[in-house]
This record gives sequence, structure tokens and C-alpha cells, in this order.
Amino acid sequence: MHVLLTGHKGFIGRHLHQALEACGHDVLGVDYERRHSDALDFFRYDNGGYDLAIHCAAIVGGRASIDGSPLGVATNLALDAWYFRWLIRTGTPRAVYFSSSAAYPVDLQQPGDIHRLAEDDIDLDLISRPDNTYGIAKVVGEQLAKVAEAEGCRVHVLRPFSGYGEDQDDCYPFPAFIARAKRRDDPFEVWGDGRSTRDWIHVDDVVGATLAAVDQDVTGPVNLGWGRATSFDQLAGYVTSAAGYTPRIKHLPAALQGVHHRVCDPTRMLGYYQPAVTLEEGIRRALDD
Repeated sequence: MHVLLTGHKGFIGRHLHQALEACGHDVLGVDYERRHSDALDFFRYDNGGYDLAIHCAAIVGGRASIDGSPLGVATNLALDAWYFRWLIRTGTPRAVYFSSSAAYPVDLQQPGDIHRLAEDDIDLDLISRPDNTYGIAKVVGEQLAKVAEAEGCRVHVLRPFSGYGEDQDDCYPFPAFIARAKRRDDPFEVWGDGRSTRDWIHVDDVVGATLAAVDQDVTGPVNLGWGRATSFDQLAGYVTSAAGYTPRIKHLPAALQGVHHRVCDPTRMLGYYQPAVTLEEGIRRALDD
């Protein structure tokens, strides 16, 4: 296939780029490296001719960016809107839209019993408050995906939970924990009270589930995750144990920490794809990298 891949130099994008080329597809990558290759301008002026478009380009930057730069992150609203306008204008037959676990209502992610987030917990006709402007942009993107579907473009909507990998930028929790463990930090800093939970999925499984969704015509929305609740204290314990030491944990209660529980119900994904890289294996790979 002739594939357009935006954000091909970003974390998810570069892994998808490698996987697509390994499968023999002809891939055009578009990223923010030169003005004329910016994805927003590309969508405005390009005339299409692709069998599949995969849209990874987005402003994220971890918790500090989501909470600290709401206007910058809101740029994703324009980027996604132009993506869907481009799909419809060019008649692109198939597309992937990466939504996010941030699209889920924050009311369902509070302290107390863990509510495993299911795809139907987002009602696109009656939107509850998602996670800041990043989550708002993703909910709007899912609404626009329905518009593109109505115009004839097959759109695969995926909601990754806490994606991670050995080459992820250290503004995200997982690589920051790995870096601390490699330095053998003691005390070992953990933002917040350490009890917040996340659902970690390795980038190889994000890529595998995405390509499987395209191959098997799974439109979604589909959660990408294990359904395994891991607290940040537990993650610190796994990482430091794998690194061979037991430091004192130092909590930073004033640091940004986001919602309390963010764990998925992976039933839909498991209907077509089984993740392979456990958190323990992902930690080992990152420490060995």
C-alpha cells in the first residue's frame, strides 16, 4: 500500500514507520522538521493518492505539557480537523486516528475502586469532562472520525493507554523511572503519593494492535492496554528491583500527577490482538538498552 504517516519521527510514529516498511509498504512520512513538511500545511495543500493514512502527529509532551500548556496542546484541534478535511477532500479510502485514554471522563478515574474504562464510557453525543484540552481534542477527533466515515472513509479509531518503550522521551514517567534506576537514585522520586495507577502497554504492542486493526478491518473505538492496574509505587518497585537495588521512595505530593486511576477494559482489543510484551519484559528491555 501507499501509506501516509504523520508524526513519523515521534515515539509511536517511528515504530510504525519501521513496521510498515518491514511489511513492504511504500510510506511517506510527514513531521515537523521543516516548514514545508509540517503536517498541518500538508493537509491544507496535498492532493492525496494514498491507500491508507495514519495520523500520529500531535502535541503531547507528558503531564507537564498537558497540564501546563493547554493552549499549545489545543493546537491538536486544528491539526485533527485538517486531517479529516484532507481525508474527505482527497477521497482517501482508509485511515487510522489515534485517540487517547485522556478522552475518558475524569469523573471515572478518581480515588476508590478502580473503574476499568470501557469504550462505551465515552458518549460522543453527551460529552463528560475529559482530561484537559488534550482529552477534549481527542473527543472532538473521534466525532470528526464519524463524519469522515459518513463520507466514505474507513476510519480505525484507537485509544492507547500508557504507551512506553526504551526509546521514549524522558518527559514521560516510564523512561524517567528507568533513568533514575540506571543512576541508582536513592531516594527514588515518585510524583504524587505513589498510589495512582496506570495501564502500561509497550510500543511494540501499540504498533501490533494498530496494524492488526487495519488488517482485520476493526474500526473501533478500541482500547489498547492490558487492563492491569499498576501504581507508580509498584512501578518504582519493579524498576528498581530489576536494576538490583532497593532505594527509599521519596514522594513529591506537589508534583503534577493527573487522574488517579487510568486502567482499561481491553476486551475489544483481545478479540483481534493479544499483547505480547509484559511490563516486566518492557522494564528489562529498557534497562538493557
